[in-house]
Amino acid sequence: MEKAHCTAIVLAGGRGKRMGMSQSKMYLQIQDKPVLYYSLDVFEKSGVVDEVILVVAKGQIPYCRQEIVEKYGFQKIKIIVEGGAERYHSVWEGLRVLEKEHRKGGYVFIHDGARPFINEEILERAYRKVCESRACVVGMPVKDTIKIADEKGCIRMTPNRSLVWQIQTPQVFAEELIIPAYREVIEKEKELLEQGIQITDDAMVVENVCGCPVHLVEGSYGNLKITTPEDLEIAKIFVGDKE
Repeated sequence: MEKAHCTAIVLAGGRGKRMGMSQSKMYLQIQDKPVLYYSLDVFEKSGVVDEVILVVAKGQIPYCRQEIVEKYGFQKIKIIVEGGAERYHSVWEGLRVLEKEHRKGGYVFIHDGARPFINEEILERAYRKVCESRACVVGMPVKDTIKIADEKGCIRMTPNRSLVWQIQTPQVFAEELIIPAYREVIEKEKELLEQGIQITDDAMVVENVCGCPVHLVEGSYGNLKITTPEDLEIAKIFVGDKE
C-alpha cells in the first residue's frame, strides 16, 4: 500500500515559565544545540513525515528561520507561523495551513517541540496505528501509583495503575478528522470555557467533538518533555550518552 502524506505540526511557542526564565525553552542548549533542533532533526530524517509546519511564539519567525531552519539546513519545514495564546490556538494555526490545501487521505503528527527525544521507531508505530484507527496518541503506562485528589487535597480514589497511561506527543490524526474537530472547538471556544472544559491536548478535541476512539501507541520513557531545570539536566545526560 502506498504511504499516505504525513505532516508534522511542531509547536515551539513555549515560554519556559516553569524553567524560571523569560527565554523560550525551545532555544535552551542541550550540549551545543537548541532543544528544538532535536525533534526537527528526527522529522527531517524520517521516512514517515513528509513536511513540517513550525509554530512559534509571536515575533519569533525571523529568529527561528535564521537560527534554526537555515542554520541547520532543515529542508522539510514548509512554513513557519505564529501561534496563539493557548496550545490549542497554536495547533489551529498549523491546521489552518493544511486546511487550505484540501488534501484527502493525509495524516497529521502534532508534536511538542519541548520533547526532543522522539525517534523513527515511535513515528513508525504511530503511523501504522493511525492508518488503522484514524486517531492515536503516543504514551507509556505509568510506573507509579496514581492518586486522584479532592478539592481539599485528600485522596479521593486510586485508579487501577494498569489502565493509566502518561500521554506524550506526537498525537496523530487523519486530516479529515482533526481539522473539522478543531474548527468546531475554536468556534465554540467561549461556550466550552464557560462549561469549565479546558483543552489540554489534541486527543481531547477528537474525544469531545467527534466521539471517535483514540488509540494508545507505545512511545518511550525517554520521550521526556523539557519543563523544569531538572528536565534540562537529564536531557543533557541523554544526549551525552548517545554521543
